[in-house]
Amino acid sequence: MNETVKAKSTKQAKGKISAGFASVAIPLIFIAGYCIYLFVLGNPTNFEGNNVANNAKSGNFLGIIYKGGIAIVPILISVLMMVLTFCIERFITINKAKGKGKVNSFIAKVHSYLSADDIESAKKACDVQQGSVANVVKAGLEKYQEMVLEKGLNRDQKTVAIKQEFEEATSLELPMLEQNLVILATISSIATLFGLLGTVIGMIRAFSSMAHAGAPDAVGLANGISEALINTALGIGTSAIAIVSYNFFTTQIDKMTYAIDEAGISIVQNFVAHHS
Repeated sequence: MNETVKAKSTKQAKGKISAGFASVAIPLIFIAGYCIYLFVLGNPTNFEGNNVANNAKSGNFLGIIYKGGIAIVPILISVLMMVLTFCIERFITINKAKGKGKVNSFIAKVHSYLSADDIESAKKACDVQQGSVANVVKAGLEKYQEMVLEKGLNRDQKTVAIKQEFEEATSLELPMLEQNLVILATISSIATLFGLLGTVIGMIRAFSSMAHAGAPDAVGLANGISEALINTALGIGTSAIAIVSYNFFTTQIDKMTYAIDEAGISIVQNFVAHHS
């Protein structure tokens, strides 16, 4: 019983660490984004006459992106860095949660041990696997053994107790896997909007500068349009990466959830078949 309490405390602590990572990482990423804008994109060597007030040198994309403006470009850079950071963080977390070896092979092994009514071997297989699925299955197996020895409950009550243990163990594991995915989901929606906002601002600036010049300036117009479209490209590219990453990670979590459900059904059915 103490081991179960300790496991729950450990999961809650890991969830807090993951949430803490996001609260620290996001402000640092925004600071880094503005530093990149000012000192990398805004390096004077990227501009004609080594002066940031001039147009970007021909073919120098860093200078062209810089001209997109401090209001939008640093945000787009920060959002892109956020996507990459949380993709790496989720990839490491979910891969660790899968444990050692393939989840399907682990579930098949647990099936075989349950068919032989060898609960101890199934628990040892969970210890070897060391993943989120294994943690939930082991919690269910321990409750299974507890219910075998329980004399004060009927079979239906024991079955309900095993199911509840699975649900509780799953509720501790899944939030840790889904942590920070909401950030990727949000970015997938807003990145494109930020890019389009940058495009609109760039186009307004380009046409406004032509109006004040008093004569058509093809070079100025071309530069203004290129600055505007680069904002769009950054926004759309960031959104695409976020959408693909979010769908990939949710698919991996769904596979683990399915494996947990499959194992839970097998354990309950085994208990009903072998114990009254």
